Amino acid sequence: MKKSSKKIAGKTAPRRSTAARKLAGFSFMTSDLIRGHTETIILANLLKGDTYGYEINKRIQGLTDNLYELKEATLYSAFKRLEMAGLIKSYWGDQESGARRRYYSITDEGKSVYWQSKVDWEKAKQLIDGLIKEFGV
Repeated sequence: MKKSSKKIAGKTAPRRSTAARKLAGFSFMTSDLIRGHTETIILANLLKGDTYGYEINKRIQGLTDNLYELKEATLYSAFKRLEMAGLIKSYWGDQESGARRRYYSITDEGKSVYWQSKVDWEKAKQLIDGLIKEFGV
């Protein structure tokens, strides 16, 4: 049986296996679902204690088995929005060696926003679960 292929930018690319297509679709769908919750994910990380951007991204990668990673620009833009909203504070670390790190901590208002976002997520999840169950096969 001949494998089909498709043209991309004038070049023929081999067709991906079903498993590869499913994984690519899963990653794309997951990214779309997670994208609107970047701030909540950051606030959740900061509930565990002060940390810096690279460490948060490593935690996210570890918890998702490397299926999701925040782009650096996305992460630091979110930090800036959260700080301007008074939900987090930042300060420079005082490590003796290596690059100087900017640490982030969650404020009381940030904790309140996190808990409300979590409630909102649970409500949205229940709504979506109900729709999928009702309209699914």
